[in-house]
Amino acid sequence: MLWGNLKLNYLIKVTLLGLFFGTFGTTIGGIIGVNIKTKSNKLLSFILEFAAGLMMAIICFDLIPEAFETFSIITAFCGLLLGVTCMIFFNGIIQNKFNQKVYSSNSLLKTGILVAIGLAFHNFPEGIAIGSGFGASLKLGYSLAMAIAFHDVPEGIVMAVPMKAGGMNKTKVLVYTILSGVTTGIGALFGGIIGNISNDAISICLGFAAGAMLYIVSGELVPESKKLYKGRFAACGNILGFVIGLIATSL
Repeated sequence: MLWGNLKLNYLIKVTLLGLFFGTFGTTIGGIIGVNIKTKSNKLLSFILEFAAGLMMAIICFDLIPEAFETFSIITAFCGLLLGVTCMIFFNGIIQNKFNQKVYSSNSLLKTGILVAIGLAFHNFPEGIAIGSGFGASLKLGYSLAMAIAFHDVPEGIVMAVPMKAGGMNKTKVLVYTILSGVTTGIGALFGGIIGNISNDAISICLGFAAGAMLYIVSGELVPESKKLYKGRFAACGNILGFVIGLIATSL
């Protein structure tokens, strides 16, 4: 009975820590994002390209390598295809449900919501890493949690800017950015329960997140940026985002 209570207290603690660190970074990023002035198409295009570069770095240097190392290339590839398929499915639902009222004339808002969904998928395996890290040692758990909170800040900006530019009010934007971080807490709970969760499950989760984000970059962020502005300034945003993403994933 005592062991059961200790285990329950541990799981609650790990979940709350994952929830805090997962939502802290995205919330800070969301606050920054809603206060960025984006009336200029040139600046908005730069920010979207920055988001694309950032997410591509996370895909290339974090999610996919980790998925391949965790289990097998085939398993990770299946997860990646599943992630792309699911994002296409979500895209279709959003367009069909709101086409007449909102998204027919406002693709930026749709892009922002899809980014939020994709990053929510991405935050789940991050939560598993936090939960598993605390299972190994407190030092490792806190180190992972703080690193994830740090690189969630630009992700919050990535979500907030297109939503705000698409006409969503600041309160709703902040709610969406906070909710996208909740999946980190859920992932931390799973990581705490299972401890060393099966490698194939982690590989599929990581591949799924990579596929979801890959679709967002290729199918939403870059095309939307090119509609707004086609100059070199936007390309600089992509490069800057990629470099910052590389730095964030190496911490």
